Amino acid sequence: MSLAISASLLDAIIQLSRDAGERILDIYGSDIAVTHKDDDSPLTQADLASHKTIAAGLAKLTPDVPVLSEEGASTPYATRSGWSQYWLVDPLDGTKEFIKRNGEFTVNIALIENHEPVLGVVWAPAKAVGYAGARGLGALRIEGGNRAPMQVRAAATPPVFVVSRSHKDAALEALLAKLPEHDAVSTGSSLKFCLVADGSADLYPRTGPTSEWDTAAGHCVVECAGGEVLRLPDLMPLRYNEKDSLLNPGFVVIGDRKAGWRERLLAAA
Repeated sequence: MSLAISASLLDAIIQLSRDAGERILDIYGSDIAVTHKDDDSPLTQADLASHKTIAAGLAKLTPDVPVLSEEGASTPYATRSGWSQYWLVDPLDGTKEFIKRNGEFTVNIALIENHEPVLGVVWAPAKAVGYAGARGLGALRIEGGNRAPMQVRAAATPPVFVVSRSHKDAALEALLAKLPEHDAVSTGSSLKFCLVADGSADLYPRTGPTSEWDTAAGHCVVECAGGEVLRLPDLMPLRYNEKDSLLNPGFVVIGDRKAGWRERLLAAA
């Protein structure tokens, strides 16, 4: 039996993301000890503290729904391929930004159903700002005790593109050169999705490597705000848990679906 999407479930995940964010901030204000995983990506005690908080919270809230977390035990595809619904978690997205202490890191919690994100929360602890969305409920921006509905904007002239602060490559530069003149803003973590979702930016192209837990929560928020997330170069919807690898292909986040971005991106391919 599938977990039903509801306002109360979304509220619970928002609170859980904030709880995890508090554990991160407990460590953010002290000396940050950094180790490295097998792929040489950085790992801190904040990643692990957030993971433990989220794992315990989800186990209590939805004990029958499996959890796939960046910092949890790996689950073989033979097992997770049978999941029709599961939580996909990045306890601390933007560890490099956390280490730099620039505030551009997030907690990402998403519910995946039949390979698509149907509920997502992105919480930025250092900024005390969050973004949330769920199918049928729309998208919200959360700051302090205030919650405001949000949606993507009609494309601006010139458009604003979001680019990664820590991950730029030749493929991205080549793509940007073929797209219209634009203003560019940089930020870290899944906040890039949120800038499109809240109408601050129009497009976020990504050619560098990401994992599924990096994108799912922000992906859901964007879709609930009226945008879309498409694979590059074929511009089909980005989907989850369809293969052994948890690496994403390149993708693009589009705000205004009516602005002709698909045609421009196909022409640039």
